[in-house]
Amino acid sequence: MDSQPTRAPLRTTGSRSLGPSARQDGTFRVDPGNKPAAEPDSVASEGAIRCLDFCLSATMLALLALPLLGIGLLIRLTSAGPVLYFQERVGRGGRKFTLIKFRTMRLNAEAETGPVWARQGDSRCTWLGALLRRFSLDELPQLLNVLHGEMSLVGPRPERPCFVKEFVQKLPHYMDRHRVKPGITGWAQVNGWRGNTSISKRLEHDLFYVEHRSLRLNLRILLVTPYRVLVDRNAY
Repeated sequence: MDSQPTRAPLRTTGSRSLGPSARQDGTFRVDPGNKPAAEPDSVASEGAIRCLDFCLSATMLALLALPLLGIGLLIRLTSAGPVLYFQERVGRGGRKFTLIKFRTMRLNAEAETGPVWARQGDSRCTWLGALLRRFSLDELPQLLNVLHGEMSLVGPRPERPCFVKEFVQKLPHYMDRHRVKPGITGWAQVNGWRGNTSISKRLEHDLFYVEHRSLRLNLRILLVTPYRVLVDRNAY
């Protein structure tokens, strides 16, 4: 791994709870620990990352406009229900936002099971949805989330509030991953930790990314992502 500028370490003591707070607005608390104010180099790096996010997401939306419309048309023709799926997720600072995806499952897919993760061979998926999920094409509408500033191209994958509440009780420092914007792809994902894999290993990689976040690392992850999408067996 290439060396990166040293940043303030994540808090390692267990004296203060990292669990969700009782905020009236429904957001989760991210404990700032002993993290100092941002230094000029980190501010510049964040500015460069945001510039890359904006320019690349806008360019991709323009270039992929016709394929995106084609996918939307296929969804409309092959299954009942809307083309897009809107779902609440937890983002930077524990704030909730609405994530956009192509719909890949039948209507009311969780009516009987409640909120559950997708699994391999999931019967709730349509045949087209299973294909889209295999190559992560259902995530492409999240370029709109990136353009809007709710997400980054690279970062920890955002989870639903119900899962965040569960994980934060089991995994120390889970909320530390929310110190940065969530991403479409991430360090955990390009290292194979996606789908129904270890949450603790995913968190380990997410926290590594939070510590070493930089434009250079983001570019490295973006370059590796297409290959990982093609070969990853945990995409479903």
